[in-house]
Amino acid sequence: MASSGVPHFHNDPGVREIHVGSREFMCIGATPPFDHPHIFIDMGSGDEAICSYCGTLYKFKQSLADGQAEPESCLWHDQAA
Repeated sequence: MASSGVPHFHNDPGVREIHVGSREFMCIGATPPFDHPHIFIDMGSGDEAICSYCGTLYKFKQSLADGQAEPESCLWHDQAA
């Protein structure tokens, strides 16, 4: 769940890439109830990663704070948390 402190991102807008300020995060594919299994992604020292489930390309952007995304709408907020 997003309340664990690990940011969760989705690609409902269908963009080519999502810029993130976190190197460790979860990809959920789409917002619930259309989400895929939540995949933990760790970029390590790299600057990009692809979700092995949905193929979304994530790129690290140093100017973003931890847990932020561009586009901003790709950050998932668990309403139940």
